[in-house]
Amino acid sequence: MRILIVDDEEAIRKLVRKYAEFAGYEVAEAKDGMEAVILCRKETYDCVIMDIMMPELDGFSACREIRKTSTVPILLLSARGEEYDKINGFEFGADDYIVKPFSPRELMLRVEAVLRRVKTSAGDRAQEKSMDVYTYNGLSVDFTARIVTIDGEELPLSPKEYDLLFYFVRNRNIALSREKLISDVWGYDFYGSDRTLDTHVKLLRKSIGRFAECVVTLRGVGYRFDAP
Repeated sequence: MRILIVDDEEAIRKLVRKYAEFAGYEVAEAKDGMEAVILCRKETYDCVIMDIMMPELDGFSACREIRKTSTVPILLLSARGEEYDKINGFEFGADDYIVKPFSPRELMLRVEAVLRRVKTSAGDRAQEKSMDVYTYNGLSVDFTARIVTIDGEELPLSPKEYDLLFYFVRNRNIALSREKLISDVWGYDFYGSDRTLDTHVKLLRKSIGRFAECVVTLRGVGYRFDAP
């Protein structure tokens, strides 16, 4: 497994490298977002750990550029933990968001969790081939091609928005508890909070426009996707 560590602070890169190599990962480094984008175009990595505040190209912009050519899991590091920053990160395609100062051990656990989710998601996509395409009133969810369209226009969803929408569609008209969603979409070993689920639901509703009303909030329980 290969990890790319992106941070303009050498001390941070050395710290993360130490724990990553101890965990058995092969490690590469980049000192800014521009270098990270170039490396991701040339090389293949299993995970990218990237700071947000960097010279040349910040982490948000680098994440957006990497997403144009790769679905590699990206974990963003930031000294700021406001919801606005987290939403920005998820909108640009990040898989997780970690606030500094962080525990290197927790960071490695999150990397392991993300990699397990990617593996599980790949298995789910294989099963989804038999489901083909789900359509409803202009909404089309192509499980095999991993494409979502509304009235024929493809939606630029983030990886986690795809996972969440696909899970909702597969379990439509079923009350889904917050715990069930987090365990099945993120994994039992997810180290985030319920706010991460709420943030992604908010982003998904924004992305699917008029179908946002299909994602119903069940107070004290979770969510339900209402559709035939």
